[in-house]
Amino acid sequence: MKKTGLVITLAAVLSCGGCAIIGIMSEPGAYEKKISPEYDFAAHAKQRTLILVNQPGWINAQVNLRYYLTEAIIKNICENLKFSSANFISYDELSNYRSNQPDFALLSPVEAGKALHADVVLAVTIEDYQLTELGETGYYKAHLYAQAVLLNAADDAKLWPAEDSRTVKVGFEAEGQNKETAVKRLVNDCVHCITRYLYPCDRDNFKIADDMSKIDWENWEPGN
Repeated sequence: MKKTGLVITLAAVLSCGGCAIIGIMSEPGAYEKKISPEYDFAAHAKQRTLILVNQPGWINAQVNLRYYLTEAIIKNICENLKFSSANFISYDELSNYRSNQPDFALLSPVEAGKALHADVVLAVTIEDYQLTELGETGYYKAHLYAQAVLLNAADDAKLWPAEDSRTVKVGFEAEGQNKETAVKRLVNDCVHCITRYLYPCDRDNFKIADDMSKIDWENWEPGN
């Protein structure tokens, strides 16, 4: 009887303890919290999107930032919103159109979007770019500043952000692998700081170390 009573008591304790453990595990923690998007890009899952990156000629980048940013934005959105890459106008299609359009530089983002049968256009303008090797150490210091705006190609309406455009500034003091790695890091930083406003972003991932945009990210909520 004593053994039976002990077994029943132990079972009850484990049962209650298990409930407590499950309760603790199921309780939403800070790591599970997401920041709501300023604009929910998921609404465009079945529409064609043009990523249009403007790289002014006076920016001596020595790399094709238009290509790297375009590809990285498409990859980022596809991964975070489970979009198909077929929803996006490829960089090659855009590049071919640009090459065959003598006055392409005079087109507005929406005009380019309409010509390529896009429903929405995410226009990104590079404002400044610097990548400098620190002496001959193999370490690179870099920064990239850009402006981003999301437009409806049908009527030229601005979908995001509330202001004229979103300023993005990213940079770092030292990257020690190689030049290609430094460029990739800079591009991915910039892309994250654009797309994080377009899907529910984990609060812990919202702010990154290379973000120089001066956002009060701990208190940031859509509309603030």
